[in-house]
Amino acid sequence: IMENKNNYQKIENSTVDIIMPNYNKGKFLEEAINSVLNQDYKNWKLIIIDGASSDNSKNILKDFEKKFNNIQVVYLDKRENTAYARNLGIKLAKATYIAFLDSDDYWRENKLSEQINFMENFNYDFTYTDYVPFYLINHKKKFKKKVIPPDSFTYNEFIYNTSIATSSMVIKKSIIGDIKCPDVKILEDYPFKCEILKKKSMAQKLKKDLMFYRISEGSLQSNKFRNVYWLWF
Repeated sequence: IMENKNNYQKIENSTVDIIMPNYNKGKFLEEAINSVLNQDYKNWKLIIIDGASSDNSKNILKDFEKKFNNIQVVYLDKRENTAYARNLGIKLAKATYIAFLDSDDYWRENKLSEQINFMENFNYDFTYTDYVPFYLINHKKKFKKKVIPPDSFTYNEFIYNTSIATSSMVIKKSIIGDIKCPDVKILEDYPFKCEILKKKSMAQKLKKDLMFYRISEGSLQSNKFRNVYWLWF
């Protein structure tokens, strides 16, 4: 955790609000949250929506919430899907920019400073970055080859190539408007991105890998057919 944490000032008007859904990811939470705390860009607020976790998530979240005034946690009374959590986070966000970070991913420490500077210099509304997938073997991280999406996406390009990682995105809140993640079981972020691209016409990539994407055990191979079906749906 950052040094001088007791002197960390409450931010009333953050530039970027970070939305983090969580459900039973207690063993990954600290790494994800610490990657936000360690950002060299300081004008942020972290909004965590916990979907009635039954593991040790709540204890971890309460500890962070106590120590840092710019971490807001919403504890839901019952399990809700990720779409509900993202939509609630967007509703609560007041900043100019909204970033997304899943509770099992994490960022490089210069992620926000690089990306927000990129957006402000070129007046971009929707950006994303390259990223590095990883997985654990015997408690050690194994990093895969960096994923390098195209440099930009229009709506018509994106529907054939869905490689924008949600945890790499920063979007101006003003262009989201009343767009919501639809109430579907998985891949709720795909139609959300589509709707924004329909409205805004283009997303631009910052050509740096600033995010680490966790491949959870059994999450990819066993679900490939199901994910293809839901993406079509």
